[in-house]
Amino acid sequence: MPEKEGSCVGLNEPRLVVRKFLARPQPEGVGAVVRRSIGRFELRYFDPFLVLDEFSVTTPAGFPDHPHRGFETVTYMLQGAVKHEDFDGHKGTIGAGDLQWMTAGRGIVHSEMPAAQGTQKGLQLWINLSSKYKMIEPRYQEISSKDIAEATKDGIKVRVIAGEALGTKSAVYTRTPTMYLDFTLEPGAHLQQPIPESWNAFVYVLEGEGIFGRSKSSPVNAHHLLLLGSGDGLEAWNKSSKLLRFILVGGEPLCEPLVQFGPFVMNTQEEIDRTINDFENYTNGFEKARHWRSESGLTLDF
Repeated sequence: MPEKEGSCVGLNEPRLVVRKFLARPQPEGVGAVVRRSIGRFELRYFDPFLVLDEFSVTTPAGFPDHPHRGFETVTYMLQGAVKHEDFDGHKGTIGAGDLQWMTAGRGIVHSEMPAAQGTQKGLQLWINLSSKYKMIEPRYQEISSKDIAEATKDGIKVRVIAGEALGTKSAVYTRTPTMYLDFTLEPGAHLQQPIPESWNAFVYVLEGEGIFGRSKSSPVNAHHLLLLGSGDGLEAWNKSSKLLRFILVGGEPLCEPLVQFGPFVMNTQEEIDRTINDFENYTNGFEKARHWRSESGLTLDF
């Protein structure tokens, strides 16, 4: 099958795959199942990325009331919908193809529960914030599926969640400089996607099988995380007879100390201790948590 020549400029030094993980199902939340690839024991942190979960949840399971501080959560729905609700009265539904980019900053308590029958599936990425942004006020960037920037060329379709690809830019503002691209390659398609050389980057395969880094590499199929080495971009091929879908995510490393306690991510143990105290005593950003409960009425232990 002849290759469809990819878009983008040529790469001087394509990044190679340096590590590969299969994300296996594990329980999370209340009755939910996640395939965790970043944030597991083999890969606790891939600066600036703290967690990558491919989640699957069916009513009455879900992710009831729980806090966050010191980072951002990026929820990208693949199937179905989840209902989001927080202690500040912000609520809404994240449907298939929709994006929610939540900056927890100094503190949020929220819930994420199924909004439809059947199984809801999506991705959630946690991105660390630098010390100067950890205690900013929370904010949301929410984009419906129809408003996510898309481009198509030479058998390649991309949804630009953050950053730029195929000459198309996302409107999402990233405090930690980040690219998040959802690629679909038709059979025979060949991609060359630039990545800033100083950034860490990874691929997570959602569907089909692809070849990454070197054209003679072994194909990689769904639920695998690929850590990319140094270089100026990613080269990928779909040499199969079916569609290939994967996300490419890259970010500028913060190179700061990190101390994590569950949903709290700070720079020192003292800051973690202070955060726990703030949460337990409803102070310094968690004041509204004292009398708030989501519609689910459940609380997630951590």
